[in-house]
Amino acid sequence: MDTDTVARLRAAIGRLSRQLNASATHEGLTPSQASALGLIGGRGPLSLAELAKLESLNPTMVSRIVGRLDELGLIRRRQNPADLRAAWVEITPDGRQMTERIRDARGQVVSACLDRLDTADRDAITAALPALEHLVEELKDVTATSDA
Repeated sequence: MDTDTVARLRAAIGRLSRQLNASATHEGLTPSQASALGLIGGRGPLSLAELAKLESLNPTMVSRIVGRLDELGLIRRRQNPADLRAAWVEITPDGRQMTERIRDARGQVVSACLDRLDTADRDAITAALPALEHLVEELKDVTATSDA
């Protein structure tokens, strides 16, 4: 694939991600807080180091995000039994409810936007889904390999 096409794909994915993350602001969360909450709910419990790595954020920023989510009662911190110096974060029932509301709202936004596209564009997006899902897996593999 040529460099321009790769750049267009990266830009489109980035814009989609930012716009979907921004759709969570109606819950009173910043896009970073909503993203972290979703990761904690989907993959948790997580250590702060794991969360920082997954979110590509520095530890100070993760600490602020976790602090705010904890204040709101959406997550709770607990000590890692294997290393009492390390903290884990896990989602609370209120946090789970919020992630479900955010997921539903994002689904409604995407559905409404898809409804505004013509049939050919909707069909093209549907046809591209398996390839995009494979791309996600390849990116995970490349990221895991480069971190090793």
